[in-house]
Amino acid sequence: MKLKAYRLSLIKRYVALVLCIGALPFVNNASARAEENAKLESVPQDSVVAVTPEKQPNKWLDDYSQPVGLTYGVMAKLNASYLWRGQYSGGPNIQASANIGYGGAYVDMWWNLGVKTWSFNVFQPEVDISIGFNRWGLNAYVLFIHNFNTGFFDFNNYHDRGNRLELDVRYTVSSKIPLSFLWATRLSASDGYLNEAGEVVRAYSSYAEISYTQKLPYGLSLYGAVGISPWRSVYSRFERGFCVPNIDLRLRRDWDLSPHLGMMLISQISINPSAIAADRTTAFWHPFQPSRQSVNLNVTYGIYLK
Repeated sequence: MKLKAYRLSLIKRYVALVLCIGALPFVNNASARAEENAKLESVPQDSVVAVTPEKQPNKWLDDYSQPVGLTYGVMAKLNASYLWRGQYSGGPNIQASANIGYGGAYVDMWWNLGVKTWSFNVFQPEVDISIGFNRWGLNAYVLFIHNFNTGFFDFNNYHDRGNRLELDVRYTVSSKIPLSFLWATRLSASDGYLNEAGEVVRAYSSYAEISYTQKLPYGLSLYGAVGISPWRSVYSRFERGFCVPNIDLRLRRDWDLSPHLGMMLISQISINPSAIAADRTTAFWHPFQPSRQSVNLNVTYGIYLK
């Protein structure tokens, strides 16, 4: 009997200990709420207090917010030059873009109004339309590029003109590690070269890029990128196989004009090692011969919705 009573006493003590430990979180929570209520009561009634829950630390591979509802964006830029993947694509221009999306799916339209060179003798309008899906750091989209030098629905494989259709895939590790990888392959039009028999061969020009953005104090950010083309393509002017068409460096400064409007200023230098290797010369830059130059500079001013 004494043994049973002793065991019963132990069980009662164990249950009491478990109940005390289990009640601790509720006691702490009630105490925290009481302190928070006391702080709110001490604030004048005509004040507005916003209480936001503390953010839990996220893993570096799991910090992407889930797209909720309708999303949109608008941007307009004024550029001294039009540079694209190490290629000089035009002189002074105005560029604008607008996008709308839902749940990660989106449509983006981009316009370029500018001239071919600083001689201002050739007007060069362009419109690009992208349809894609952006989620978990993965952005996959089909890109349609129209240069207004041919019919809008003309996808013939011209050597130096025509519409272009691309499939692009970009992956960014996370916002905490903004290391980005891009692969782009041209699927049709304006992507051919002549073989020895005089026939136009489709190149399926492809481009791979690795880039990184480093945030700096005072609203500054530094962006660096290196691009390669693995085989004979438009990026080497169809002259050879593997090439490195661009090494880019950009310094960007952002300002807040309002809670929903921002302004940016970007300075950029782009070096084309492929062009340097082809000409067997040192870096070359000339404002009146831009299509073959191996060093390009650009300054951009823009405004955008946040």
